[in-house]
Amino acid sequence: MEKSNLTWLVYLLECADGSLYAGITNRLEHRLNAHNAGTGARYTRSRLPVTLLATQEHPDRSEASKAEMKLKSLPRAKKRAFFDSSA
Repeated sequence: MEKSNLTWLVYLLECADGSLYAGITNRLEHRLNAHNAGTGARYTRSRLPVTLLATQEHPDRSEASKAEMKLKSLPRAKKRAFFDSSA
């Protein structure tokens, strides 16, 4: 697969303790498996299992990273609504 054909995703997880985690990936299934295996982000390792709540597609890593930062700056109550907008 060529780099230019990769779709990057911003994703939102709910951890077992009810907290939320946001990240980016271009291999969602692999990333979710890593999170739930305890080999993903340090934050999620002690909060397993995690559940995928939402995703949003972006054309490249740069745009996905910008969207992730925007998402992380929102208060908890507005994080899910982020995925309903065209952010």
